[in-house]
Amino acid sequence: MKELEGIELKPLAIVLLAAAASTMAAAPSHAQGRLGLLPQGEYACALPGTADGPAWNEVEGHGFSITGASSYTTEKGSGTYLYEGRRVTFTRGPLKGHAMMRVSSGLLQEVGKDGKLARMRCHRTGPVRD
Repeated sequence: MKELEGIELKPLAIVLLAAAASTMAAAPSHAQGRLGLLPQGEYACALPGTADGPAWNEVEGHGFSITGASSYTTEKGSGTYLYEGRRVTFTRGPLKGHAMMRVSSGLLQEVGKDGKLARMRCHRTGPVRD
């Protein structure tokens, strides 16, 4: 019998532990896709308008700037985001917990708490203003 830090293990237990460890190392859980970076620039967020009014209604206070290296800024401060596959998750700062889906180049759509696409969209309007 072998010992592991003072605990006696039988040969079968050693094999099972080794198999479990190799399985966990080989398959990461919840993998969505490749990591990436969003295009730097200012992003304005809006809701769809109506047929008899403006096509889009900008939502004040929801805009942000992608400043590089997985970083963003808002009127309320700065933070970081994770862009994995097509999903963007704000991980720190004022937008922490907010999720979006990249639907096309420069266009993100809000993901609701239920995991479904919501109505608000954020589009890149141009370079970051100083």
